[in-house]
Amino acid sequence: MQNPEISIIISTYNSEAWLEKVMWSYEAQTFKNFEMVIADDGSKQPTFDLIEKMKSLVSYPIHHVWHEDNGFQKSQILNKAILACNADYILMSDGDCMARADYVAVHMAKREKGYFLSGGYFMLPMAISESITKADILSQDCFQLAWLKSKGLKSSFKNNKLTASGLKEQILNAVTPTNASWNGHNASGWKADILAINGFDERMQYGGQDRELGERLFNYGVKSKQIRYSAVCLHLDHPRGYKTQDSIDKNLAIRATTKSENLKWTDYGIKKA
Repeated sequence: MQNPEISIIISTYNSEAWLEKVMWSYEAQTFKNFEMVIADDGSKQPTFDLIEKMKSLVSYPIHHVWHEDNGFQKSQILNKAILACNADYILMSDGDCMARADYVAVHMAKREKGYFLSGGYFMLPMAISESITKADILSQDCFQLAWLKSKGLKSSFKNNKLTASGLKEQILNAVTPTNASWNGHNASGWKADILAINGFDERMQYGGQDRELGERLFNYGVKSKQIRYSAVCLHLDHPRGYKTQDSIDKNLAIRATTKSENLKWTDYGIKKA
């Protein structure tokens, strides 16, 4: 395979059932010239076994970047994964976010020097998350609103994320009140820009470390484009045992400093001070 045009970082931690569904969703992508870099925050053997199995079943290359489990250290493993990326453009998502078949193609088509792309996700309830099969993913049935409604999905304005196209998609991207921030589940940017701000701040645990990276990109002069209604991924449900008020408060304080001091660089990133 020629050098990949885009590297896709997928973060995971002991969640093989969801990761397998996500990996099948990338097998269904219409844009093929990518590599997957799995940023693994200390998973046990079943995740290693799954990745080895999937390497022989999918058509894209997979690199597994792992470190010892030391609590929630997603920022650290993401920095290691960034260095492992072979493409000059990086898309970041999570091991619980299944990508619609046009997902990578949208990121590739809308990428632009001087910008990063900001997408969202469509949250599925647990019962539907569990019911989705490999066949549902490869056929793309599970991305169809009618199929999801047949499984019990309720009507909501948010369902427009799954159906918007053309002018409607452009208008919804333009009018959404959601900021075009760097969202760890659906954002892409140039590797050179991410390295220029020294990647993620490794002091940050759960809660907003992705936003803080985006805030330093803004300070560095990179702008953002909203693709919330263009790049669609389905978020599989799960509990969040690692969410603590302490880590959220600490991260908010770091972000406040980034903003007030207009920081572009973190001393706690890829290169250590």
